[in-house]
Amino acid sequence: MKRVKELDFFKNIREIREFEFGVFYFFDGLVISEMKKGIVLEWEMAEKAVLAAQEIFRKNQPIVYISNRVNSYSVNPLDWVKFYNHRHQLAHYAVVGRTNGSFASAMLERLFFKSSIVQFEDLGDALQWGLGKLDHTYQSTEA
Repeated sequence: MKRVKELDFFKNIREIREFEFGVFYFFDGLVISEMKKGIVLEWEMAEKAVLAAQEIFRKNQPIVYISNRVNSYSVNPLDWVKFYNHRHQLAHYAVVGRTNGSFASAMLERLFFKSSIVQFEDLGDALQWGLGKLDHTYQSTEA
């Protein structure tokens, strides 16, 4: 599976934030995460990435989030409720993974995530989808 640093698009990086649970790559309107193997992602961890995004992006900027699941990990799905209680909302969310576990986790997350979660097997395809969503979102807000 491809990692973010292997993409040609990596040259557009704005900032990289490394946490004890994973790495977040920030581009214009786009965030790609690569979590560490075996972690259980909980709100307290995710909040660190949310705060980083708030520092990097302007307020109310639509954000595309891509979870590049190069490692096996899990997400505490009940923490999606905390995410929404704190009024953090993603415009679009994609999961990249080739294992049954990564897709099973995405299915569980769908129960709590109010928007759709799109699944990809290739990071490049997910990136193109995300960039298309950003183009469409910016065109809609400028009209």
